[in-house]
Amino acid sequence: MSNFIGIRHEDKYKLERRAPLTPKHVARLVKQKKLDIIVQTSDKRVFSDEEYLHAGAKIAKDLKKCSVIFGVKEIPESFFEAEKTYVFFAHVVKGQPYNMAMLRRMMELKCNLIEYEKVVDDQGKRLIFFGRYAGMAGMINSLWALGLRLKEAGFSSNLVKLKQAHHYHSINEAKDDISAIGQLIAENGIPSELRPFVIGVTGYGNVSNGAQEIIGLLPVKEISPAKLVELHRRKKLPDNIVYKVIFKEEDLFEHVDGEPFELHDYYSNPQNYQSKFEKYTPYLSMLINCVYWDKRYPRLVTKEYLKKLFVKGKPKLTVIGDISCDVEGSVECTLKPTEIDDPIFVYDPETGKITMGHKGPGMLIMAVDILPAELPRDSSDGFADILVNFVKPIADADFNEHFDDLDLPKPIKKALILHNGELTPDYKYMEEFLK
Repeated sequence: MSNFIGIRHEDKYKLERRAPLTPKHVARLVKQKKLDIIVQTSDKRVFSDEEYLHAGAKIAKDLKKCSVIFGVKEIPESFFEAEKTYVFFAHVVKGQPYNMAMLRRMMELKCNLIEYEKVVDDQGKRLIFFGRYAGMAGMINSLWALGLRLKEAGFSSNLVKLKQAHHYHSINEAKDDISAIGQLIAENGIPSELRPFVIGVTGYGNVSNGAQEIIGLLPVKEISPAKLVELHRRKKLPDNIVYKVIFKEEDLFEHVDGEPFELHDYYSNPQNYQSKFEKYTPYLSMLINCVYWDKRYPRLVTKEYLKKLFVKGKPKLTVIGDISCDVEGSVECTLKPTEIDDPIFVYDPETGKITMGHKGPGMLIMAVDILPAELPRDSSDGFADILVNFVKPIADADFNEHFDDLDLPKPIKKALILHNGELTPDYKYMEEFLK
């Protein structure tokens, strides 16, 4: 049983200001659950030390007294202490090579690791996530970047009034600005050269829903992928409508042998499928990528395809908001993740090189990999609303028990990657990554 629960200061990124638990959630844990909470001091966290003190927590320079420590992003190897429990986004389950040394260090110290990403229900649906806020921040940034790109191309656009997401105090403030721009589009229309203006969104999970929440503030009409080509053949279209297309797996991929698409088979045997997304790409004005991807799956946008597209002239597609942000992944021209203070680059298909900012020939890419950190107060609050329910069971658990006997909520036990430094049964496959 834990004596003290720790909340660590985030130090992976300069502009990472989130917290796994907010002062209001700490107050609930202290007053209702009688937990002792120590918050590592921070001069950049969106919630001040004083707010946590007022909530009943203690403030300290380190978390040496704590046996359970909650964080957000990856933790430096030097931070870990023997036989303690750490709860954070470890980003190790795909065998990410840049985090294997961290995982090995935790194993050497016989630590317990609970990975937020793997806290799921019986249907495999994630329970604790920042995804909605990644989608919202990514969509705000993509619209802001579009405004810059259109201005560069000589178009007068109200989107230049937008700010990057992290410059807003709250999501509501950002929504007010986008709603006002939506009203102007409804009243004044879209330049004929840009019509029909189509936003394609890949995926339909939490990230996609967040992006669509922002798109919904514009005068938008949803159409199916099947109607996309037909839309561009129409001679008369409203001049004040933004079209939205949601692409699901069956819209994006096809069996290499021409067999009918089957979702379960696609995820079980992705090597038997190929992308068919290229037939839609020429009709999109913006692409917002929200799909899960790893190296087993086909890519959606390849470098080779972009090179062919640009040979034909400047394409309709102006901005790719790669919210998924897998380096050279589903969007192959995402050559690097970007940081909040330098969030966009232009990929030149001819040279295969990138130029930071919004100027130059090629495709503008928004690829910030910590998008929820651009809305730190809102995203932390939403995240903690779920996490708070699991804190006391984790604090009360006796991790010296055999894994089979551990008294943890089922979703948390599913997310326990390391138990006393050993990979738990569901994660034994990771031994290959550690070699």
